[in-house]
Parts: sequence; C-alpha cells; structure tokens
Amino acid sequence: MKKKWAAKRITINLASYEVEKLENFCAQTGRPVTDVIRELIRRLGTYQ
Repeated sequence: MKKKWAAKRITINLASYEVEKLENFCAQTGRPVTDVIRELIRRLGTYQ
C-alpha cells in the first residue's frame, strides 16, 4: 500500500497576537489548527 503523502513536521514562531487570532478562528469554526494552516498553504498556489 502506497502512502498518499509523507508528513513532515515544521515549527513556526508566531507573535502572541497571531496565536490568539489563530486560536480564536479555530474555536469559532470548530476546526483544528493543523487543518486551517494546511488550507492556507494550499491557497498559496492561487497567488502565483
């Protein structure tokens, strides 16, 4: 069985207001932080 994708762990440094904004968004939408960040990264392709 082949894997669809390989996971790679990354670490980012965020300012406290950025963390608060991200956590508030996730709480309001009921989505995990990981899913929100993945979606934002996928959208980067639309800006090229």
